[in-house]
Parts: sequence; C-alpha cells; structure tokens
Amino acid sequence: MDDIFLVGTEEGTIHKCSTMYSTRYMESFSAHNMAVEVVRWNYFHPNVFISCSADYSIKIWDHTSRIPLYVFNLWVPIVDVVWAPYSSTVFAAATSNGKVLVFDLAVNKYEALCQQFVAIHKKSKLTRLVFSLSEPVIAVADDRGYVATFKLSPNLRCQPKPSRGQLQMVHRPTAEKEKMEELLRIAKTMTPPYTE
Repeated sequence: MDDIFLVGTEEGTIHKCSTMYSTRYMESFSAHNMAVEVVRWNYFHPNVFISCSADYSIKIWDHTSRIPLYVFNLWVPIVDVVWAPYSSTVFAAATSNGKVLVFDLAVNKYEALCQQFVAIHKKSKLTRLVFSLSEPVIAVADDRGYVATFKLSPNLRCQPKPSRGQLQMVHRPTAEKEKMEELLRIAKTMTPPYTE
C-alpha cells in the first residue's frame, strides 16, 4: 500500500494518511497518552504496525481497527521500537533508562526474550536502534553520537524448525505473513487487548 502512511503526534494520536488526500486524515487512532516516539509498519504483514511512546507503552495495531491488538507496558519511557527484518513476530525496543529488549510474539506473548543494559557512554541516553538487514546484529545509538553493535544470540534469530511431518515452507514471506495472521486471530478473540 504505497499510498498509505502513518504519522504520530506529540499529543499521542496516530493519523493514517493517504497521498491521494492532502486535506484530511483517513483515520485517527487515540494511541498513547504522551508523545508518539515511533510508528513502523511490519515488513511482512501490510496491515500491522507498531508504536511506542514516552507513556511507557508499546502497542501493536491492525490498521483496520482502532483498538490495539497487543499492549506492552515497560514502566519506563520507550524511545524506539523496530520490527526485525527476518521475522514478522520479532521486534526490539530501546528504553530511556538504557535497556534494549527483544520480543518474539510467536515464542512468548507476555515478556521479552532478552533484556540488555546498554551503556555506550557515561550519562548518555539511547535514541535509536536498528536490525541489520544482512547479519544477526542490532545497532544502538545514543544522544552523544555513539553507536554500539550487538550480535544476537542464536535463540533470538533462529527460525522455528518445522514440526515432525510438516514440510518446510518454501516461500518465506508467505510463511511469515501466516505466522502474524495467526497471532492476529488470537488477539482479536481477546477482549480487551492483551496487556503485559
């Protein structure tokens, strides 16, 4: 959907916009109680996006619904959140107190698989993080211009093996989309949305 984009505001609202309409929003989400720090589309599923805020929360959305599917409260402001380029269900978050957390919704919907305190430089604050597109590496930047890279352990980057009798899926993007579809089905049957 090349014509649709998302905009987060300082008031905590996320606007869904289209390049076809320049005078109005397609839809608005009352997403957070404080400024929206980041909004990112999922690489594998065209309907799914993630947002984070200084209000301590990370929310996963289906853009066709105004209610978040998953809500994670980390009890500290979140400065960045990013989807992994190798899995539809893996994302990482950076917090204002210097932690990087990696989640995989397909493995555990309740808590992070990994938490790492990142002290790039004394008294610095984390600002951004990114997954490498070619290596099992995550890079973290701070407000003083320093960047640190970390290699992901095998349990944070391995794809699940097919169960006995199940054929290996050939088309990976399709398999990743189906994996997220299953999580969306589960989340939509829960009311209210899952909160950690």
